[in-house]
Amino acid sequence: MDRNGDSAPDEGCPHDTLAFDVFSKECLSRSTLEHITGRWGSLTLGALHEGSLRFNALRRRVDGVSEKMLSQTLHALERDGLVLREAQPTNPPRVDYELTALGRQVAEQLLGLIHLVEGRMSEVLVAHERYDEAHKVR
Repeated sequence: MDRNGDSAPDEGCPHDTLAFDVFSKECLSRSTLEHITGRWGSLTLGALHEGSLRFNALRRRVDGVSEKMLSQTLHALERDGLVLREAQPTNPPRVDYELTALGRQVAEQLLGLIHLVEGRMSEVLVAHERYDEAHKVR
């Protein structure tokens, strides 16, 4: 939909328009949303909301992510303008990662969702038990 509430053309969302529609398979916003909401993207943004981190500190904070996945995630988030990579000219080289202003806004929204899920996990676990009980193989 565009700003007036009219349906956007089915051609997706060209780069020079304000009518981005993530539900259109051609829309450029879809890949950014995938970078943000994927497991490693959301956890990386959440961790960087706490402050600037070096690669290995970030990898420790995002428990379970491989070096390769974290590197790919950081590249994608940097390309999307959400993360800033700052290389220091030291020996050995030091690279810090931090959120941009846009990245901070996105991370704040994600953290709201993360905190909601964490705070309601007892309800989720009860739902799991109900579902599993109702769907037992007999």
